[in-house]
Amino acid sequence: MKKWFGTLATVWLGLTTHKLRSFLTMLGIIIGVAAVIILMSIGRGTQATIVSRIQSLGSNLLFISPGGTTQGGVRFGPGTATTLTLEDAQAIAGEVPNIASVAPSNSSSLQIVVAGQNTRSQVSGITPEYQQAYNLQLSEGDFISDYQYQRAMKVAVLGPNVANTLFSGDDPVGQTIRMGNIVVQVIGVLQSKGQSFMGGTDDSILVPLTTLQQTVAQSLTSSGEHVVRSIVVQVDDQQHAAGVTSEITALLHERHRLAAGADNDFTITSLQDIINTISQAMSSMTLLLGAIAAIALLVGGIGVMNIMLVSVLERTREIGIRKALGARNRDIWTQFLIEAAFLTLAGGIIGVAVGWVVSYFISSMGQMTTMVSSDIVILAVSVSVGIGLFFGFYPAWNASRLNPIEALRSE
Repeated sequence: MKKWFGTLATVWLGLTTHKLRSFLTMLGIIIGVAAVIILMSIGRGTQATIVSRIQSLGSNLLFISPGGTTQGGVRFGPGTATTLTLEDAQAIAGEVPNIASVAPSNSSSLQIVVAGQNTRSQVSGITPEYQQAYNLQLSEGDFISDYQYQRAMKVAVLGPNVANTLFSGDDPVGQTIRMGNIVVQVIGVLQSKGQSFMGGTDDSILVPLTTLQQTVAQSLTSSGEHVVRSIVVQVDDQQHAAGVTSEITALLHERHRLAAGADNDFTITSLQDIINTISQAMSSMTLLLGAIAAIALLVGGIGVMNIMLVSVLERTREIGIRKALGARNRDIWTQFLIEAAFLTLAGGIIGVAVGWVVSYFISSMGQMTTMVSSDIVILAVSVSVGIGLFFGFYPAWNASRLNPIEALRSE
């Protein structure tokens, strides 16, 4: 134990004697670790934000969309066909168990006019169940009721961005807006839910689906059923999601008169599948950002090796004296390796502090969310120490192999 204390004391004396050199050696490690912390915290924060926004759409959701079409031998992507109908949604609600709500919807891009304000916006025709399925809250007014839906009343609920654009901060409830060739009355304004890759309701205008069908988008199948763009199904429990998916698949396969073994003309995607896919993609992106930042750590490690080699040259006579007094090669090797490890450990700790401060500053600006977790800190510090040991090995080995007689002759 006394021997180790002596080695550590020698290491500390060597580092504090050349403070500027020690700091410059640590600087590359500090920058590298800080870069790893900042970039990986941005990746983690972005992932958490995206997942949170998707989950805010609702819980235990299944998204049913129509399949693709084929024209002139060219296959178009999912959603381009007109294979889903309002009657499909009604059949799902009536025949499939373990369902909390079913919300079919359709949409159309319309010209919106309010008191000289003229803009184009997406108008979505919905049912009253849409509010429960998407977990929508109102900042003022009311949502579309079953009474208004059944009677195809000309009413609308606005997203907060649309309300602010059209009415410039004035209270929109009770006001009227012209959508294409019809005039509707605003009965409510939604609370903001933010945007996600799936879109959002902040920029939407919601009207009863019956109103949209009768006045704007009256689209029927050959059998006279009402076409919808999507159907959202809210399962009563996540454990029932797989069973409900199978039940819906079988029901729609039968309703659409598809032959046994034929491909489905619709697609069912669960919210959990979407979250898992995005989480995997964002985790890979976070690791990529960490790998890019680790290049700075690699450069810092090369700097450690360079400075340590210079240190060995400067302290050649000291090494010769220690060997003349009985120090073994292993003692010299241990001393210089501990110096390299200590420098990178200290640089890693300072780098963590710098990275955390910068990450906190980025979050406080409100433009981006960051998340510094313990595994990121442990990874960054461990890698920095590992780099110190790796790049410090050769200078330490070089020092231990010096001939004591030639070292004592050194000036």
